[in-house]
Amino acid sequence: MSSPVTIKDIAKALGISASTVSRALKDHPDISTDTKDAVNELAKRLHYKPNAVALSLKNSKTNTIGVIIPELVHYFFSSVISGIEDVAYDAGYNVMICQSNEKYDREIINAQALLSNRVEGALISISKQTKDFNHLQMIEESGIPMVFFDRIPEGFDSDSVIIDDKLAAYNAVCHLIDSGCRRIAHLAAPSTLGIGKCRLDGYKEALQKHGLPYLEEYVIVADSFELAAIATRNLIQLPIPPDGIFTVNDLTAVGAMKSLQKMGIAIPEKVAIMGFSAGNFSDITTPTLSSVDQHGYEMGVKAASALLERIENKRNGAGETFYVDTNLVIRESTKKI
Repeated sequence: MSSPVTIKDIAKALGISASTVSRALKDHPDISTDTKDAVNELAKRLHYKPNAVALSLKNSKTNTIGVIIPELVHYFFSSVISGIEDVAYDAGYNVMICQSNEKYDREIINAQALLSNRVEGALISISKQTKDFNHLQMIEESGIPMVFFDRIPEGFDSDSVIIDDKLAAYNAVCHLIDSGCRRIAHLAAPSTLGIGKCRLDGYKEALQKHGLPYLEEYVIVADSFELAAIATRNLIQLPIPPDGIFTVNDLTAVGAMKSLQKMGIAIPEKVAIMGFSAGNFSDITTPTLSSVDQHGYEMGVKAASALLERIENKRNGAGETFYVDTNLVIRESTKKI
């Protein structure tokens, strides 16, 4: 027995997004007549029937929004949640928080939990394992508005709230260079994550701008405390070790610092360290940690506000991208300029 035709099938056949198909089937004014005609004609030909469960979810009112985050342990994500909760509760909404623990399978379970609990909207930051987005398309097809933040999947016509990761990384590495570092390593995120690619690009651009070579051996995927400790030992054992390390997040930076300290290497005199996220422990490390402040609370406020506008039909149409500014917080782990 063949599977029922879905909105995703129609979208794929017509080369448009699933959200466009959904709006066309609802006769949304933002969709052109030609597109509506094409969608409805194909839907009729393929015997498409709306998902009854999806319709019941859409027509219910729970005053609950769902949040899927990779990890609560990161100060950045906990601060995002604080911003989300303040906006949601002020507007009379409850918040259901799910944690994927950076696991794709867990994220699927999270998505199903949001649907089962009939949330009216979802705020999502994908895990670093997530490469297939069927579970998120399931939320989209259910008529539930989504806003992605920080880590954004491709192929969705939803709002997103992000920072300029490339520019933030560029500024961080430029600070290391301006303070005297000439051999700067990068402890990076997996290339599958958009933020990892953008931060690596910013790192490369800063080196190029200052006429410094890009060395493959100076770039290691290490986005956790444990991996950073191992990667740092390997970097220091190179024939020409780095004199600066730019890390993808603060936990990674602390792992690098602890590893250097165990080897008796002075920070920042011998090796300077720059983190990313300006977490709550960055000012209690010894030495205190220089970092990029992502303003997680502000990101949470913007993401929740955008979602509520969609839920309450105050804003319709194509998804928009909202940016949150960043700044460098210079402390003791980098040399003074």
